[in-house]
Amino acid sequence: MSAQQHRPWYTRTRRWGQTNLNELDPLDYDATWWRDYWRRTAVQGVIVNAGGIVAFYPSRFALHYRAASLGDRDLFGEIVALARAEGLTVLARMDSNRVDERFYRMHPDWFVVDATGDPYRVGDHYLTCVNSDYYKVYLPNVLREIIDLYHPDGFTDNSWTGAGRDCICQCESCQRKFREDTGHALPAVANWDNPVYRQWITWSYRCRIANWELNNRTTRARGGPDCLWLGMIHGNPMRSHLAFCDLKEVAARSQMMMSDQQSRDEFTGFEQNGLSGKLLHGVLGWDKLVPESMATYVRGEHTFRKAANPPRETRYWMLDGFAGSISPWWHHIGARQDDRRQFSTVEPLMRWHAANEAYLYDREPVANVGMLWSQENIDFYGRDDVRERVQLPWQGFSLALTRARIPYLPVHADHIARDARRFAVLILPDLAALTVAQANALHAFVANGGNLVVTGRSGSFDAWGDPRPRPALDNLLGIDRTGKRYGVAGEHTSNWENYAAHTYLRLLPELNQAASAAGDTPRHRILAGFDETDIVAFGGTLEGITLDAGVDVLATHIPAFPIYPPEFSWMHEPRTDIPAIVVREHPAGGRIVYFAADIDRCYGRQHLPDHGDLLANAVRWAARDALPLTVEGPGYLDCHLYRQEGRFILHIVNLSACRAWPGYIEEVLPVGPIRITLRLDDGFKPQHVSLQVSTLKLPVHMADGQATVELPAITDHELLVFS
Repeated sequence: MSAQQHRPWYTRTRRWGQTNLNELDPLDYDATWWRDYWRRTAVQGVIVNAGGIVAFYPSRFALHYRAASLGDRDLFGEIVALARAEGLTVLARMDSNRVDERFYRMHPDWFVVDATGDPYRVGDHYLTCVNSDYYKVYLPNVLREIIDLYHPDGFTDNSWTGAGRDCICQCESCQRKFREDTGHALPAVANWDNPVYRQWITWSYRCRIANWELNNRTTRARGGPDCLWLGMIHGNPMRSHLAFCDLKEVAARSQMMMSDQQSRDEFTGFEQNGLSGKLLHGVLGWDKLVPESMATYVRGEHTFRKAANPPRETRYWMLDGFAGSISPWWHHIGARQDDRRQFSTVEPLMRWHAANEAYLYDREPVANVGMLWSQENIDFYGRDDVRERVQLPWQGFSLALTRARIPYLPVHADHIARDARRFAVLILPDLAALTVAQANALHAFVANGGNLVVTGRSGSFDAWGDPRPRPALDNLLGIDRTGKRYGVAGEHTSNWENYAAHTYLRLLPELNQAASAAGDTPRHRILAGFDETDIVAFGGTLEGITLDAGVDVLATHIPAFPIYPPEFSWMHEPRTDIPAIVVREHPAGGRIVYFAADIDRCYGRQHLPDHGDLLANAVRWAARDALPLTVEGPGYLDCHLYRQEGRFILHIVNLSACRAWPGYIEEVLPVGPIRITLRLDDGFKPQHVSLQVSTLKLPVHMADGQATVELPAITDHELLVFS
């Protein structure tokens, strides 16, 4: 056996497969066919349904519900034996947060209940409580049984977080534990102004982490130090908070993260998968693996579990995951498929991944721009409106950077000090809630010459979401907040009679036609590309501020005026002194941009190109144009740059045909030519570039410490290796 095979499974299993068994599969599971499919897709590990909501083996626990068609068969054991014969890693899959009525009647004290004592139900099943003996005693015993009988390499659990934030369990276990841990009775209702409710939020996270630790103690004690228990997580923190899954805390306890973000949706797009890979590696470490369950069934506004996903939907999601250093994991619902088209989609992708894994692992991202996020901001600033307050600004800035082909990395706000040296610029997309430690780290970053791009209410609230007497970052920004807000907040309307969002920004200084034509404009570089206009559409919310000396105003607010009838559509107040975009040079040497106007939120909502240009221009200026990568040419390209010893690796995914929603991508739009320039600071001089998709080798032009290559075209993706 090779040295690679002696390494722990979680360091070497890079391609996964899962046939998510259903209750009828014991009748006709075709082991020969699936064994061949494992081989054809080059998987190194499989996830096999074991127990929890449904057992696929003859459990000794009477209440452990067996699949309806299981009979005396041990389907789980058969598949495990087959996988072992193939030399595959095996994870036993659990789904543990709900059971049938028979179980509930035997142990009613193990279930989530409301204030009247009525249990929470989903269909015919009852939700189990994470603080009950179901999680503390029963499930650990099931894990021990599976280890004793089958010796899996580890476990993964689909629903380990239990009930979500939408219900406050009032069972005896929760009442007792909450009082022991906090000294308070459980809150009766959700109320963000109630300190006890806030404690319930943070306590609920700790309860899930406690179960994570209990399950790992159980599996490692019984199955050995490498027998890991891994709960499934969602790679987007804007979603995981609803299930009380703190990605940073999970990562601190993990050797691997199993992601269950299966496909794009209305809000994320394919580029979200590359972003999720970098976000999860940012908290887990780049030396560890992040496999992701990738749907092969129809996803979208409606889900169809047994119909094959349009092939390019699955393909692009997987490709952007590869670009973000996510490990592929095909996922079929049921062992028998009437729609067999789904099988032909993943095979070539998995085989390409296997052929190119030398370039897809053991690499470090190259980016000097970081975009901050935190659990506190999502929970205690986002509260019941995470989409509007947190997700839209985050998504707007991430889309603007992707569109501008600016490499960036997500950075947890707790890791500012740890990661500061790698970044020239940190972006705060309405990071309103900051802990004292996070604020101090940002001050230290700027004191050391770091650059900031800040939007909205960033730093205005403490870790609990309460307004600070003095916002934490205003002295860095060179502003004082007046407490006024201009424009319109929240959901917008398309009704022309309601024109509250019909606002604009006036760009300064205003240009006359002759100055614009001559190209000799005195405007700031953040306004580059706007020489033929003095206004930009806005439509969002603007924070009222006054300015310290040395702060320059680039744009001001134009208040709303009628849209309709057109005879009345004229600017009633064409000029104000209300700052919208301001900049300053900090005494420590850093550049600071502050968007009082929530351009990032507006771009996340409407994708107006002007807004994306302003955001990207701000980052380029703050970085003093010292970005590591420039990509010129047509198309919407998601660019991910990495470094390995002796080479640079650039993975570009062509998303030019992928922006429509609702709907599904039906064709690929090749783009080119593409001119790529790498900024090389360490003396590295590549001799050539190998293209791992089109299998070409291109010459490199070196000049002034930069490497330039001309790429003829990109179809769906290309992996460039600068050697």
